[in-house]
Amino acid sequence: MSTDAIAPLAPEIDHEALDEDYVLTPAFVEKVVDAADDGDGMRLRDLTEDLHPADVADLMGFLTAEHRAVVVQWLAPDLLAETLPELDDGIREEVLERVPHVTLAEALQELDSDDAAAVVEDLEQDQREKVLAAMPEIDRAAIESSLGYAEDSAGRLMQREVMAAPQFWNVGDTIDHIRSQGEDLPELFFDIYVVDPLNRPVGGVSVSGLLRMPRATKLTDIMEPVNEITVDQDQEEVAYIFEKYHLISAPVIDSAGRLVGQITVDDIVNIIQEENREDILRLAGVSDEGRGSGVWGVMRSRIPWLIVNLGTALFASLVISRFQAELEALVALAVLMPIVASIGGNAGTQALTVSVRALAARELTGANALRILWREVRVGLMNGLTIALLLAAVAGAWFGLPRLSLTIGLAVLINLIAASLAGTLIPLALDRLDRDPAVASPVFVTWITDTVGFLSFLGLAGLILL
Repeated sequence: MSTDAIAPLAPEIDHEALDEDYVLTPAFVEKVVDAADDGDGMRLRDLTEDLHPADVADLMGFLTAEHRAVVVQWLAPDLLAETLPELDDGIREEVLERVPHVTLAEALQELDSDDAAAVVEDLEQDQREKVLAAMPEIDRAAIESSLGYAEDSAGRLMQREVMAAPQFWNVGDTIDHIRSQGEDLPELFFDIYVVDPLNRPVGGVSVSGLLRMPRATKLTDIMEPVNEITVDQDQEEVAYIFEKYHLISAPVIDSAGRLVGQITVDDIVNIIQEENREDILRLAGVSDEGRGSGVWGVMRSRIPWLIVNLGTALFASLVISRFQAELEALVALAVLMPIVASIGGNAGTQALTVSVRALAARELTGANALRILWREVRVGLMNGLTIALLLAAVAGAWFGLPRLSLTIGLAVLINLIAASLAGTLIPLALDRLDRDPAVASPVFVTWITDTVGFLSFLGLAGLILL
């Protein structure tokens, strides 16, 4: 028998649509645009029907609003349903405005409760009421219950579909139940949660572990302890628990300890990516700017911290103005002054980035804050000595003034130590004040490194050179 006869059938990838990096090709996007311009709905359906929902969502990001409006009308209903949770928030809101509420109600019934709730959350109030009214009572109640929890909480993140089994069941009972009630169970689940008569989790059995055991084996004999998540826990805390304990899924309980849902690793991957993206953007003082963001929205997200930065820059300029006489007496100071601030700013950014990441990963706490701070001070001192020697040598060769070399070397050393302190202490202080350290830290670290850099360089110049 040939190997081709027994080879498993792998899902085919439309190589015309995707390149080797699984990115939509310009040629494919152009075909979609041409079909949308021609109003060729059947062509659009042919082009999109074999795409993964994530690729359809990616496609929407490459299209203009006008082309998206045409394409969404011709997506197959099941593909539309699976694509909606994958869309960027801004694009999803725009797409939802184009979908009739009856069509949307039918599509939501194909989704797990957590994905359906995420979509409904983006609807305008009047459209939300129409969509929910068009859904079966059970599905509507599940979505309304999810929306009743705080945003970014485990209750909002969880799916209500869950596989639970009573304590007195054995492996055979559980397998028979799964086979007979398959349509009412989660589309994808990894663990069976064993519950007591009050529906409180007492343990869990993985599906793979279940299938390895004889039918007569009691669930209580093979179950393992589970990491319970409460409905009011923040999603970032949930992601930390999943990452720390290498979880695939976890039961969600209410205030009485009763099982109300589950969270699976696919949701956590999205949360981790979302939190990382937010932290990266906040370090630059901007909000989440997707491909669908408009000019006005992007401008509003960036301008506040630019205004704050303008204030700190004016303060640094005020420091410089106090040394006008020194600058007029020795032009070399004006030439070398930006170097001190620039190097200090880069060193501060390095320390800041490490600190913010460590705080997010809970690797930097009150238990080790002093040790980390002392480490950063030593790093700043060693880096400062290295850069100071190099810069002093360059300044000496350039201007031939030994005292100028000493001045700029000492200034760089002082500023790099200050940068290390600021890059560690400012995020720690903001975290203690329950403020997001990724948002405000960059502006204040830059302010300190600029101010200390100019003050130390010009102040030392006044003492040593003049």
